[in-house]
Amino acid sequence: MRPHGCWGREAAVLGRKGLQNGVLGVWSHVQLGDKGCSQDLGGRGGNRGGGKWKWLYLKGWRVSFPTSRRCVFLLEETGTQATPHSSDETLYCEAEAAPASDKGKPTRESSETDLEIEDTEKYFTTGQKELYMEACKLVGVVPVSYFIRNMEESYMNLNHHGLGPHGTKAIAIALVSNTTLITLELADNSIMEDGILSLVEMLQENYYLQELNISDNALGFEGAKVISEFLQKNSSSLVSLQLAGNKFKDQSAELLCQALSANYRIKEMDLSHNEFCDKDGEFLGSMLALNVGLQTLDLSWNHLSSRAAVSLSNGLRSNVTLKTLDISMNGFGNEGAAALGEALKSNSSLAYLDVSNNDIGNEGIIKLSKGLEFNECLRTLKHVMVSEQFVKFLDGVYAVHPQLDVVYKAIQGLSAKKSIIQYPNPMKLIQSYADQNKIKVLDFFKSLTPTGMMKMPVSEFLKAMIQQNKIPLNRFQIRELIKRLDDKNGNMNFSVLEVARP
Repeated sequence: MRPHGCWGREAAVLGRKGLQNGVLGVWSHVQLGDKGCSQDLGGRGGNRGGGKWKWLYLKGWRVSFPTSRRCVFLLEETGTQATPHSSDETLYCEAEAAPASDKGKPTRESSETDLEIEDTEKYFTTGQKELYMEACKLVGVVPVSYFIRNMEESYMNLNHHGLGPHGTKAIAIALVSNTTLITLELADNSIMEDGILSLVEMLQENYYLQELNISDNALGFEGAKVISEFLQKNSSSLVSLQLAGNKFKDQSAELLCQALSANYRIKEMDLSHNEFCDKDGEFLGSMLALNVGLQTLDLSWNHLSSRAAVSLSNGLRSNVTLKTLDISMNGFGNEGAAALGEALKSNSSLAYLDVSNNDIGNEGIIKLSKGLEFNECLRTLKHVMVSEQFVKFLDGVYAVHPQLDVVYKAIQGLSAKKSIIQYPNPMKLIQSYADQNKIKVLDFFKSLTPTGMMKMPVSEFLKAMIQQNKIPLNRFQIRELIKRLDDKNGNMNFSVLEVARP
């Protein structure tokens, strides 16, 4: 037994009145204590079936549950005492009517009166479905059959389901106690401010959900306020948040950046397809200088030009956690490219940078490439159009930094046909080498790893292929090998070569 004043897991109590008028319908929290605790809820700990159970008397019902689970009760909120015969009284709990006690006789509590459950996990899953059905009825929406069928899965795709704020609220209520869902997709559902309020309330109770996509919901400034307040609390397990296409502008950027400056839990943030402009670049730059959690940031398809690029670059100089940055489809221009080049000289974390479609000309490309000479961590730089001078300059950079991979589609000044050069099939060249030396193709690839393993990181493979002198291959040919052998998890998988030939 725990000491006086110590309480068990909280149970959120949802009332019908709360569902109609509140954000999520949580109108009170009941703390469940052991026998002898100062709060008189009739709760007591017990052992049954190898696990610990608790119970309490609530509105005429005796509710028992395993202490290892978070429970949600959906109760009728009326002006009179509820009767224990209504089927709406309890939905997500094991319940039995409170035992009647004779006058003059003390009430006896015994674990022998608890209802036995053969499969606790199955029971609680069923309870969640019933809870969702009741929540839909209370907020006046049609239940989503896909949601009901997949409540036990780790991934849920509800994009383009037309949920609206009320449908979102019903789903949020059902997910308060869900312990299986990790990724939730809710893009393009017109959830609006009320919907995001419901989701935020749920996220502060659910400690299992890690990835949330609420893109294309036109959340605007009001939605940004709700999200910002939530992010500043650092109170959930969420690590990935997609907010693309939500009509965020100046004020929204300021709020979100203030929140992210203090947030250390979010690792991946998608703010693409919004309406951030030059002024917002200042907020974004300040945020990058202070944030210590973000590893991936997508700012593509905004209205960021050279002034914003300078501010962002200033933030990148001191940032130590960001690894992937997508700033494509903006308007950085040559001035922005020069600022990025200077930032790359001192940045020590960025590994992937996409600057494609930013109106960067030959002058900007050269200034950007100057930063590559001093950068030790960048692995991939993506750009659509480069100059012949830049390509020649890269040869010198590659000699110093063989791990770097610059991806581009065309060369300025050359026609599309001339810029696409055909090279011999790299697998045929390797097969020819293997035949001449009487070895297997697989043996050649395994020799690239220190211990002859069947897998190796893509970055290590790129470096090894550039440094090896047995088969002369350029970067285009090596990239073709990566496309063929990449397992999409950042590793080269040589085992496919055991059954495949070029």
